Amino acid sequence: MTNEIELAPAMMTELAATLSASLSSAGYTVTGMEKPGDMVGRALVVVVDDRTAHGDEEDHSGPLVTELLAESGFLVDGVVVVSADEVEIRNALNTAVIGGVDLVISVGGTGVSPRDVTPEATVDLLDRELLGISEALRASGLSAGIVDAGVSRGLAGISGSTLVVNIAGSRAAVRDGMATLSPLAVQVIGQLSRLDI
Repeated sequence: MTNEIELAPAMMTELAATLSASLSSAGYTVTGMEKPGDMVGRALVVVVDDRTAHGDEEDHSGPLVTELLAESGFLVDGVVVVSADEVEIRNALNTAVIGGVDLVISVGGTGVSPRDVTPEATVDLLDRELLGISEALRASGLSAGIVDAGVSRGLAGISGSTLVVNIAGSRAAVRDGMATLSPLAVQVIGQLSRLDI
């Protein structure tokens, strides 16, 4: 038996507003985004950056990921900016999963410095890891000459019915990572949407 729920556009907007309000009340900065024409699924972007979270720098990664997701047919519910703090990252990812998005992408915090804790915040959230996606992101980045990709510890996996992916935060890594991730995400989300509940 397959249980499917089809939400009207008004309900999607209401659900996005509820998720945005929930994240805002938890102290996160949420930037609303526009809906693309043909929707593949709902997504949320979590930017992990201390300077941006503290208002010292403008966020450039979130809008870029949002633009690339929209080009791939995703409705982006928003961009959440958090500090490089394991609890903050985990809370933002978990809130997105509970909010029912199909895809949550974290940007940044995947390297080797002591403040790079995104993989640690992600690992316990995952029900199943998708090694092929994280390895494809690293391989693609390295073949494009993006050295950061070789030291990325980013993870990818499934939490409930949500695809969770960590990508490196540099502009080049975001562009290359999204080009690699988009068709894979569409495939995974398509498979997850056909699962019996």
